[in-house]
Amino acid sequence: MILSQVSVYPVGEEGTSLGRFVRKGIQVIKESGYTYSVGGLSTAIETPDLDSLFDLIKKVRQAHLDEGARRIVVDLKIDDRHDKNATLQSKITSVT
Repeated sequence: MILSQVSVYPVGEEGTSLGRFVRKGIQVIKESGYTYSVGGLSTAIETPDLDSLFDLIKKVRQAHLDEGARRIVVDLKIDDRHDKNATLQSKITSVT
């Protein structure tokens, strides 16, 4: 299982609100069927492997392009753990 934290956002857009872009990206993640959790500054996602994660990120990026973005920043953190099967919930449980 791959756990990741991702923020995808356009830069250089008029105005300060990027909500329409974020909503499009979250919709793509939701439709993927993967477990995810939206946070205030990023979204955590569980995927079975790196290829699945990168395919999903490409789709989120494309959703931003389809929404009119001309420049996109992707901030991605990956937890690729092989000593045990971790999930988003097990990580939360371990600290609460």
